[in-house]
Amino acid sequence: MIKLLNVYKEYITEDEKITALSDINLDLEVSGFVSIVGPSGCGKTTLLNMIGGLDQPTSGDLYFNNQNTKSYTDHDWDTYRNQKIGFVFSCFTCNI
Repeated sequence: MIKLLNVYKEYITEDEKITALSDINLDLEVSGFVSIVGPSGCGKTTLLNMIGGLDQPTSGDLYFNNQNTKSYTDHDWDTYRNQKIGFVFSCFTCNI
């Protein structure tokens, strides 16, 4: 089970603060198929990077199997990515 509660992600540059995700609440069951769709720039990759343990929320909570990941050590994240999560990268072909 993966759960996100009130998740925000902001990127701060020298000139501005960019909000990539704002107040995301999501509850994914143990098994099933989920698609994340939306227009370019809406935060899909940011969301998936957080679920995959590649990035952390600016605020809010991410739970895996009812455990808040805020307490995860680097070793816990390595184990999570190695044993619990998988990635399928999108690709495309173009015949010119």
